[in-house]
Amino acid sequence: MPNLARSPPLNKSHSMSDSDVAKSSNPLLDESKIMQRDSKRRRLSDTVTEIEHDNIRTIIREELRDMLCSLQTQQNTRLDAFEQHFSEIKGQEGDIKKINALLLEIKNTNISIEGTMSFLASQNDDLKNKLEHLEMQNKKNIEHITILEEKLEDIQREKRKANIEIKNVPKMTEETRETLVEMVTNLSKTLGCKLDEGHITDIYRLKAKRGTNGNSPIIVETSSSMLKTELLTLCKAFNRKTKPKLCAKHLGLKKSEDTPIFVSEHLTIKGTRLFFLARELAKTNTFKYCWTAYGRVYLREHDTSPIITVKSESQINGLMQKKKI
Repeated sequence: MPNLARSPPLNKSHSMSDSDVAKSSNPLLDESKIMQRDSKRRRLSDTVTEIEHDNIRTIIREELRDMLCSLQTQQNTRLDAFEQHFSEIKGQEGDIKKINALLLEIKNTNISIEGTMSFLASQNDDLKNKLEHLEMQNKKNIEHITILEEKLEDIQREKRKANIEIKNVPKMTEETRETLVEMVTNLSKTLGCKLDEGHITDIYRLKAKRGTNGNSPIIVETSSSMLKTELLTLCKAFNRKTKPKLCAKHLGLKKSEDTPIFVSEHLTIKGTRLFFLARELAKTNTFKYCWTAYGRVYLREHDTSPIITVKSESQINGLMQKKKI
């Protein structure tokens, strides 16, 4: 049997074997140990985190529960108020029905009123058109009437061109045409006018107006306008030169001899009105002359100013306003 050498006993101070060295020098093994230590630490941290999370969840649950309780309380309050209001509304259901009926009636009335207003509006448009047409027609009628009035005025003026009007002659008790003719012939003798009974085609006294006691005018129709003009000219000259002026005694009257008389043209109704207004205008607005000739009325402010023929009342009003300015 061969001799076997016994291995020496293991010395504790002996250096590590290669395997041990390899193990101790392997970084992976060391990292594993580090990882195992770190893993144990993370499990402790996780435990703490889970506790904190549980606390947070508890706090959140409590806050949510409080919030939900508050919301529930508010909702209950609102529901109670709504139920109370609904009960009140339900109690007023009859009044609401009456109000609805009244509103429906008002609505129907408004519809009827709108229809009526539409009808009235259309009627108003028709009336407006008719009114405009009538205004145009009226304007034309006024123009036509004015033309006719002017023509009528010309006819009346032509008819009276040889007439004389004697005003304020005292009325005799028994007055006839012959006595009136005698008055006129006496007047012509006083004036020195060649007017006798043969030159008088007609003579009459106008009827007095109702309610007046004055002496109505005497109208003398002569045979020519030239004779009439001569007589009027002599009357004006006599009044300028003689005092007293023409009066009743110059007509041969023995009663009321001093009653003044006025001899003028026999104007138309329109001419008489215009002559009256023109005299008033002359007095108040310093027109020096106002007279009539051949049935027309004339005004003149002074000796060198133009002669104005008065044709209408509106013309006199315009002259009056012009003088005021």
